[in-house]
Amino acid sequence: MPQPTRPRVAAPRLEREILVLVSSGRARSRKEIAESLGIAPSTVSQRVQAMLAAGALEETGEGESSGGRRPRALRVPGSTGYLGVVDVGGTHARLGILRHGGELATTTEVALAIGDGPEPVLAQVTAALRELAATVAAPDGIGSGSGGTGSGTAPGGGRLLGVGISLPGPVDVAQRALDSPSRMPGWSGFDVGSWLEDALGVPAVVENDANAMAVGEHFGHARRTRHSVSVKAGSAIGAGILVDDRLYRGAGGAAGDITHTRIPAGGDTPCTCGNRGCLETVASGAALVRLLNEQGYDVAGTADVLALVRDAEPVATTLTRTAGRHLGAALCTVVNFFNPGAVYLGGALSTLEPFVSAIRSQIYEGAHPLMTRDLVIAPSGLGADANLVGVGRLLEDALVPHAFTTTPSPAPSPSPSPTASEGPR
Repeated sequence: MPQPTRPRVAAPRLEREILVLVSSGRARSRKEIAESLGIAPSTVSQRVQAMLAAGALEETGEGESSGGRRPRALRVPGSTGYLGVVDVGGTHARLGILRHGGELATTTEVALAIGDGPEPVLAQVTAALRELAATVAAPDGIGSGSGGTGSGTAPGGGRLLGVGISLPGPVDVAQRALDSPSRMPGWSGFDVGSWLEDALGVPAVVENDANAMAVGEHFGHARRTRHSVSVKAGSAIGAGILVDDRLYRGAGGAAGDITHTRIPAGGDTPCTCGNRGCLETVASGAALVRLLNEQGYDVAGTADVLALVRDAEPVATTLTRTAGRHLGAALCTVVNFFNPGAVYLGGALSTLEPFVSAIRSQIYEGAHPLMTRDLVIAPSGLGADANLVGVGRLLEDALVPHAFTTTPSPAPSPSPSPTASEGPR
């Protein structure tokens, strides 16, 4: 979607924005850059020509034509390395190798126990990341160095350009550490970013999992909107918000933390946050496990709930539909206040049709018609890969203006923001 015409901006800032667009694959031609930035094509051509002359960009052939002459495709020289992306959960981690432009070359999952603490978990995922890169049939990859150092250079000449990780708890994005997470002993205050940089020798980005999912989903749907809310409903509930295509963190960095909103249906049920009656106590996977156990069902986790609902077990289905209504009621307030163009539903529970249908009907019934007239309510379009794609996109932005033709140096600190919203599985 073309952006509104912008006021004049300084050439260095404009060139940095062009680098971000081209290196991340969001724009491949001068026309796409002009549409994305909302500036005159003549201004874009002038700046691109200067960047071509300086070697900051290069032309790589002809792009897709929308009628008329085929445009020349643009790229950042040397941007053929990989990005390592990791999504850590309570009992497993999903890992991926991401090419520039957001394409996942390959993914895998490894079992882990997040309660083991940060160093054992991070050592496990970095080792798995190196192994995963070795399976990619391309000359670029991650080095096979061991221990706490690594240049990111593989024998074949390729390299890891950066690593991004999403974690199931409130993240201080400036410090790249978790801030008082639930059920994660030893993680609070641990400098995850520096640990990864020391281990792999490349810049690192650390993000909350709900925010990572929100970024992935926002840019991953064919029908684009500039404002969206993404909700992750698994063992717990998290949400992320994008405004004007940018992740919104709020004054304290905790925007989107709807899981600990008190609702009447929660009553006096204790919550993991120490309060009572939070949304999490009635609308999460953990809540459904508790409710089914109270009725004599032998369920140990959210996966057991999913199996019962997919088998059309009546009690489990009814409880899941009720949980969806509770979440939908909470989202009515979000929709009325924020007026997003889309609400995307991710997480394990959002794979269940009774849960999604209940959310959708509750929002359309409870929110103002002006807010729902053009509102899209859709399940995740990227599924389990949403967090990987999202944290990869954030990593792309953090890497620019690092020169991709040189071994990356430690990443600059992200924009000040104390704490990202909590979104545990």
